[in-house]
Amino acid sequence: MLNVVRRSQIIGWIAIDSSTATRFAELEEVWLDDSGRIAYFSGGETYLPVEEIAGVGMGAVSTYYFPALDTPKNLRRLHQTTVESTLGETLGWVEDFLFDWQTGEIAAYIVTGEIAAAFGGRAVLYPEDVEKIATDKVIIREDVQDQLKGESEGLKGFLSEKSQQVQHLVHMIDDRLHHLIAPEDKPEVVRVKIKEVSDEVAASTNHPHHALQEATEFLQEQWHSLQQSISRAGSRAKSSLEAAWKQITK
Repeated sequence: MLNVVRRSQIIGWIAIDSSTATRFAELEEVWLDDSGRIAYFSGGETYLPVEEIAGVGMGAVSTYYFPALDTPKNLRRLHQTTVESTLGETLGWVEDFLFDWQTGEIAAYIVTGEIAAAFGGRAVLYPEDVEKIATDKVIIREDVQDQLKGESEGLKGFLSEKSQQVQHLVHMIDDRLHHLIAPEDKPEVVRVKIKEVSDEVAASTNHPHHALQEATEFLQEQWHSLQQSISRAGSRAKSSLEAAWKQITK
């Protein structure tokens, strides 16, 4: 849940090359590949592969290097896709969705239409509720409608649903932890390091105590996700730099 963002939150954000701070696009869409994962962000004629994204937050998406402009094939749009039952009955459509920007995995679907009428017009589906993502529709399991939750209840615990201030503090602490946490660190060690960095932020900045405490508690609950994210970020950076070097030397 640490790297989960809403599609609607990042549309309109700027894309920048992290090595030069050059702005090169404004995000307009995110795209699925054939596996049903988010594979690309796009803005104008620019497509950003998920595996080359260095960071997402505070109004910007940064990449490890300036992306190639080739248009990928076989991409699909999830936004406004029809939601159907296994019998082919149209139940609504996907109004928004949450996904992990590091892995491309969908974390939740926010659906509207008849399926969400009992929840004020917006309800939440989870990946396990989906039978199949086809080219132009999302097919859900037969028993899902009896287990739906409203938007606020269904998205509790996701960082994207917390206040901008808390999100900012989570990103700030996360950034400072990247060189402090190792893959072999035990849970109690990770939590202590989170608290130490949180205390440093409290001493050096003027953020409200309640927001900093909420951000710290969130990271301590998500210690394993944080550890995985830091490890994954290192691997992604190395792979992206190797790919960039291959492009340069061709």
